[in-house]
Amino acid sequence: MEFETAAGHEVPKLGLGTWQMDPAVARETVQTALDLGYRHVDTAQAYGNEAAVGAALRESPVDREEVFLTTKVHGMRRSFDSIVASARDSLDRLGVEQVDLLLIHWPNPLADLETVIAALEEARERGWTRSIGVSNFGRDRLARARRLADGEILTDQVLFHPWWPQRELLSYCQDEDVILTAYSPLANGGAIDDRVLAAVGKRHEKTAVQTALRWVTQHENVVTIPMSTSRNHLAENLDIFDFRLSQAEHDRITRPSYYKTGVTMARGMLGL
Repeated sequence: MEFETAAGHEVPKLGLGTWQMDPAVARETVQTALDLGYRHVDTAQAYGNEAAVGAALRESPVDREEVFLTTKVHGMRRSFDSIVASARDSLDRLGVEQVDLLLIHWPNPLADLETVIAALEEARERGWTRSIGVSNFGRDRLARARRLADGEILTDQVLFHPWWPQRELLSYCQDEDVILTAYSPLANGGAIDDRVLAAVGKRHEKTAVQTALRWVTQHENVVTIPMSTSRNHLAENLDIFDFRLSQAEHDRITRPSYYKTGVTMARGMLGL
């Protein structure tokens, strides 16, 4: 496993995302992932599976301190008190005294960003989270959040894959020592049968999926949380740190496309 370090916090480069997992599936999948060697798990209030993720952590022989655990406050939480209270509720559902990272799930245009950041910082001050961050923030909104925060904003969790490389946001994160957490790194399945990824992967005796994940993790200041429920696929996703892409291969894989991104986002929304 490789790690990314920012603001004194070390985060495994590859973790497990649990979006669209019902509680029973999430519980089993997290147990399997921990057994395989995953030490980074991501959940959210909106996913409805925090309790299942927490149960899997308690049932695993892996010590809680070894697992980097993230959850996200529902984006509809707008007031200081509701955000703080919901953070406490997340800890109760997870069955832990502290998470490693607490995010606001998405920017709410009706919410005051200063209030949101202050509430996240209150959760950190109370010891409920080691770090705070944001999700689905663009560069300018992330910069404003960082100006409003007294402490560090550890990460911005966003869509990131070869067809949506987020160059402006990534450059900002790299310059400012902020981690970019990539969700949907396989473009909601779009990477699986991609000919370029397959061709590049073949040279390294890797699959198209593994090649896409290596493309993501070779970026400085980037970690990723692909979602899978299959033991074989979980193991495959983890087996990416024994090779490196050349600069030419990396450039060949990077193909910004509004069309491809739109198609893959639609597939994700429809659960395809």
